[in-house]
Amino acid sequence: MATTEIVWFRRDLRVRDHPALRGATTDAERVVPVFVVDPTITGGSAASGPRAHFLAGCLKELDAALRERGGRLVVRHGDPADVLVALAEEVDAGAVRWTSDASPHARRRDARVTDALEAVGVRAVPSPGQYVADPSEPRTGQGKPYTVFSPFHRVWEHQDRRRVLDAPRTLTVPQVAGDGLPSPDDVGAGGLPDVPEPFAEPGEEAGLKAARGWLDGPIQDYDDLHDVLAGKEGSSRAAGGTSGLSAHLRWGTISPRWLEARARKLSGEGPAAFVRQLAWRDFYAHVYLFHPEDRRRAHQARFRDLTWEPDEEALEAWKAGRTGYPLVDAGMRQLAATGWMHNRARLVVGSFLTKDLHVDWTAGERHFYALLQDGEPTQNDGNWQWVTSIGVDPKPYFQRMFNPTRQLVRFDPRGRYVRRWVPELAHVPDERIAEPWKMGPIEQQEAGCVIGEDYPAPIVDHAEERERAAARYRAAGES
Repeated sequence: MATTEIVWFRRDLRVRDHPALRGATTDAERVVPVFVVDPTITGGSAASGPRAHFLAGCLKELDAALRERGGRLVVRHGDPADVLVALAEEVDAGAVRWTSDASPHARRRDARVTDALEAVGVRAVPSPGQYVADPSEPRTGQGKPYTVFSPFHRVWEHQDRRRVLDAPRTLTVPQVAGDGLPSPDDVGAGGLPDVPEPFAEPGEEAGLKAARGWLDGPIQDYDDLHDVLAGKEGSSRAAGGTSGLSAHLRWGTISPRWLEARARKLSGEGPAAFVRQLAWRDFYAHVYLFHPEDRRRAHQARFRDLTWEPDEEALEAWKAGRTGYPLVDAGMRQLAATGWMHNRARLVVGSFLTKDLHVDWTAGERHFYALLQDGEPTQNDGNWQWVTSIGVDPKPYFQRMFNPTRQLVRFDPRGRYVRRWVPELAHVPDERIAEPWKMGPIEQQEAGCVIGEDYPAPIVDHAEERERAAARYRAAGES
């Protein structure tokens, strides 16, 4: 009798460098690739138009790649534990393989699936593939997990690496019924539309094209330009000086291990700085493996009683990109239009929400999670806690209070990024772009931008709110 194994795809939507898929094709004669539409993560607070549209596109492309090799993607709906046990019994599978994940929900789900499979005599085989190295392994000299990046990074640099795997050439898939490829609404759109200008194109081929384009040139400037919002002068790259690969890493349409291996073959400060960012991704996964409670509370105990000031009007102005601060507004409009935001802008808008508007960081995290193509809990929460100064960053809160005016002067001095996303400021002179409210009446008329009419005046005074924020943090830290 032919041996059969199931490969359960989740957010590892590729055929290249996929250890679970290669393991199944090596050990079994028949392979059943399956995607389970899980209602617990496709509705409610997890609903996202941009992310669901991207996911649906990735599944379509994955099915096409499997069909090129003689297989296809089987889609089932329901609780993964129930679905996978039933499918294993249906095809007489000896094992179910999947790519390990680090989010609290994924770990709870995978434990339930493992118990259910083992109860009916089917092996559960978690495999690597979601991160560069195993994020569960690094330990301090005292045997504890890390909560500071730099020492984690030093250990991470010397961790063992698995070899990069080729895609299987052929697949033999038994006859088994499926539910058809899911629509965006099936996988979490909840009736919500996609963004008008989706930043990343879904699928493995699109991911590889974007990654190779990045590795073949722009990566060399990464160390110098990763914070420059519009990138190199004259460049038309939508990602500015960054790779723009975050959505493909989030959904596994490119392998982080493959990406690291390719980057390490390149010399120079740019590739080295980029590899360090891949280490940050592994670090946040490491933190959440050992501190799953960080999903909804401050990592630093002293800031768990930090006071917030709910302000729906200010929150809505922030979401709409109508705060009167050009860099904040550009970032928020880029997010709403594309489902992506430049990382430097993410830091500025996050600091503005939590330290200028004094709004709870979880409100920002939820808004990001609803719109980002690359939204994933370990990275989204980790970055929000970092910029809020309540996470695993040892630097004091007053070093994470970003002045949106100075940030624009430093990282978008000619306003190329701002003018792209805030067209009301298109004709404001370079020397006024960071503080357009300081233009006189004649200047405003000449620029076609009357403050208070064409573009809002600042909704808060940064200097004043910085002092208020400092007092709040001091009070929380001293309590």
